Amino acid sequence: MRLIRFLIALLCIAAGVVVGALNPQPVSLDFGFATVPGTLGVSLLVALLIGAIAGGLVLAASVILPLRQQLRRERARHATTTHDSGGA
Repeated sequence: MRLIRFLIALLCIAAGVVVGALNPQPVSLDFGFATVPGTLGVSLLVALLIGAIAGGLVLAASVILPLRQQLRRERARHATTTHDSGGA
């Protein structure tokens, strides 16, 4: 499993290098308060990374956290019922 993860990471790095090399055009990103110069390839990769991180945060907030809370409640309920019925 570690080998597969390593190969996927290596493939993603190689794809990033290819995208960066094939898109050397200069671009300027204007944020209103600052202007950041860079290349098109790097800008694309940064935008992709920010989108992946934002998607992961939204997924964590909307799915994972509620499921963890539900699991915690179920475990507490199960522990209470098991503890109550075991004493008789």
